Amino acid sequence: MTHGGGASEVPSVYGEDDQGHGVVGIAVVAALAGFLFGYDSAVINGAVDAISERFSITGYPLGLVVASALLGAAVGAVTAGRLADHLGRLSVMKIAAVMFFISAIGTGLAPSLWLLVTFRVVGGIGVGLASVIAPAYIAEVSPARIRGRLASLQQLAIVTGIFASLLVNYVLQRIAGGADNDLWFGIEAWRWMFLAMVIPAVVYGALSFTIPESPRYLIANDRIPEAKDVLHRLLGSAHLDETIARIQQTLRLEHKPSMRDLKGPALGLLPIVWIGVLLSVFQQFVGINVIFYYSTTLWHAVGFTENDSFIISTITSVVNILTTFIAIALVDRVGRKPLLLIGSAGMTVTLGTMAIIFATASLDAEGNPVLTGAAGPIALVAANLFVVAFGMSWGPVVWVLLGELFPNRIRAAALSLAAAAQWLANWAITVSFPALSDFSLGVAYGLYAAFALLSYLFVTRYVRETKGMELEDMKAEGLPA
Repeated sequence: MTHGGGASEVPSVYGEDDQGHGVVGIAVVAALAGFLFGYDSAVINGAVDAISERFSITGYPLGLVVASALLGAAVGAVTAGRLADHLGRLSVMKIAAVMFFISAIGTGLAPSLWLLVTFRVVGGIGVGLASVIAPAYIAEVSPARIRGRLASLQQLAIVTGIFASLLVNYVLQRIAGGADNDLWFGIEAWRWMFLAMVIPAVVYGALSFTIPESPRYLIANDRIPEAKDVLHRLLGSAHLDETIARIQQTLRLEHKPSMRDLKGPALGLLPIVWIGVLLSVFQQFVGINVIFYYSTTLWHAVGFTENDSFIISTITSVVNILTTFIAIALVDRVGRKPLLLIGSAGMTVTLGTMAIIFATASLDAEGNPVLTGAAGPIALVAANLFVVAFGMSWGPVVWVLLGELFPNRIRAAALSLAAAAQWLANWAITVSFPALSDFSLGVAYGLYAAFALLSYLFVTRYVRETKGMELEDMKAEGLPA
């Protein structure tokens, strides 16, 4: 995704007197990609047990099925930048909506395990496209003074999608009397969980026709009158000519983005690219998606009823939504780095607590941990406080940083690579958890706690603040001291 980068003598892309006309509404529509992203990611939660029984798979093979969408997401993320530069940001949004739609129908009606996995991969590609295009588009249309808050809408949409998915799962399994029971038209409840994604896919696709193309993309493709119209809608009439001149000036200094731009002396990549990649990896290696992919199965396994397990998972998703508002309120005031450090500290403590509880729990005849006495409530509190620590920090802030961290010349390629790394890390955690949990839940959560501690050390040493900086000014400031 081509961006400008240029001289400070030219007025800011968003002048001091701009009111950001319409930009909040535009950012909200773009962030709806995150809703589908969250729904598609979490819908598997309520279907895991039913899929396991329906297709007679457990352990590592089950983990592969749950994680199949994540491999598609990595592919979608890698290709999103080039597609967005070639076709435009809005076209990529529409492609993502179509892929979500196809995945919903195909997964919901798949007669075989292989077809189910195939359509999950298709949906994953849509997720990968959305994960790159939404934060990049929002960053391109947002004033620097509120860019962090608007970029955080992506995470708010993601966690809202997770909540909606878990709520739909809960309602459907309650109506059917179990996720593997038939519901309407002789179709099992777990299949309707996937089919329900048709509705948000259609809504998102329709709304993508109501927002303008990125002005930076339009100027990069010599569509100046259209860019002027969009900037007028975003900024009003102030500084339009200066804004366009600045972007044109910086674009002349650039060439088409390429993965070759990322090469550097640090193990083959530029240091700033490694920072983005490792931010993405740490976001997943703390195990957050274990909570949202497997929590229903986990709480069921340690003694809660299926119904109570669904309720617990839904409550956890509500906690995630509420804590995201903390990040939206603070990210442009406190800054990105302090929030990450607070989140890392909180995750280290809560994950360590869960590790100790599960490591010391007694086992039933099948080898599952049994949480007796105060252990169950403490584990529930720790799990939800972990979600609080993540939701106010690493959840939204990493997406904010990935949209703004990189210098202009490499932003498109670097963002795609970092997002792909995030999905591959998500895949690794998701596919390994069933086997790890069979071995020891204490070891699994202890591993995630160790990564949370490492994330604190990493942010302390390498991540620098980007609060209030213009995209056009992202140069060497992002590099470690």
